[in-house]
Amino acid sequence: MTADRLSTRFAACAAEGRAALVTFVTAGDPDLATSAQILAALPGAGADVIEIGMPFTDPMADGPAIQRGNIRSLGGGTTLKHLIAMVREFRETDAATPVVLMGYFNPILSFGPERFAAEAKAAGIDGCIVVDLPPEEASELTPALQAHGLHLVRLATPTTDAARLPAVLDGASGFLYYVSVAGVTGAGSAQAGDVAAAVARLKAATSLPIAVGFGVRTPEQAAAVAVHADAVVVGSAIVDAIGDAAAARANDIPARVAAQVGALAQAVRTARQEQAA
Repeated sequence: MTADRLSTRFAACAAEGRAALVTFVTAGDPDLATSAQILAALPGAGADVIEIGMPFTDPMADGPAIQRGNIRSLGGGTTLKHLIAMVREFRETDAATPVVLMGYFNPILSFGPERFAAEAKAAGIDGCIVVDLPPEEASELTPALQAHGLHLVRLATPTTDAARLPAVLDGASGFLYYVSVAGVTGAGSAQAGDVAAAVARLKAATSLPIAVGFGVRTPEQAAAVAVHADAVVVGSAIVDAIGDAAAARANDIPARVAAQVGALAQAVRTARQEQAA
């Protein structure tokens, strides 16, 4: 695949000697209008790559925070069509920040894989992470993604051994998402020593950037991971903050999220320099 937003952004972060910050939000959470405002605020706050959750009724890999985000989103009637339209609007003012959709295959299958790939590409989406689509079952989606130049980001876990890893990497592009803790999103926390060993093992097998998530909530945790990984993914903490603000009927949710992301970005951007000092 030729140079694109993801490869350009990861190369730029590497040239700056730092990891990238990847932020996750659920489309339509807490409502469509606020979600669009949050999305627009993320790059300026320091998000290098944006993951947008495709709302789904049964997010099996996600913990309570993102489950609640899905419920809020679906309660407002959010669909995959709304998500694609949101990214199309986002691209009117931001042509550079990579956007990757994350979720489950059922909404894509219902939408139609070919239609999904075509409309996603046209809207300015760069790829997708489909949590419940293992390599053996990906033939229903991969040809459509490849035909439209979209990345299929794969997941590796602490239990992905040397025998399994080649299958995970076959056809993967964009980056490799390392799930740093066993279990669902927001459960436990990543240990720096374990992350360092895992990243080294994965880098020996692929030239793709390694993004680490599923156990990173605070700036301190993000900084510890950023020393070793090419990117740090934070999702549940942001979605929790959105939910808390929505429950409090706050009218400044995008600003609150921007402040939270700003603190995470500062920690990620300075982690390696502070370790070296």
